[in-house]
Amino acid sequence: MTDQPNTSAGSDNGVDDLSFEAALEELEAIVRKLEAGEESLDASIALYQRGEQLKKHCEARLKAAREKIEQITLGADGQPTGTAEYDAG
Repeated sequence: MTDQPNTSAGSDNGVDDLSFEAALEELEAIVRKLEAGEESLDASIALYQRGEQLKKHCEARLKAAREKIEQITLGADGQPTGTAEYDAG
C-alpha cells in the first residue's frame, strides 16, 4: 500500500512544517479522494487520520493569525489614535 499517507509514529507527521496554504491544499486533495470513494478501507482510514491532523493544523494557524491582528482604535473625532490587540471574546 504505497499510496497511503504517512501516518506512522510521530506527533505531527510533518504537518507542523507545512504552511497554512500547503496544509489546506493537501486537506482538499484528501477530501476529493475520500468523496470519490475509490480508496480501500485501510487507505480511507489513513487519509481521514491525515486529514484530521491537517484540519487541526489549519485551525491552529488561523487562531494564531487571528491573535496577531490588531484593531485600529479611533478617537472621538474618528481619527486613528493607536492600536489594540484583537479580542475574539
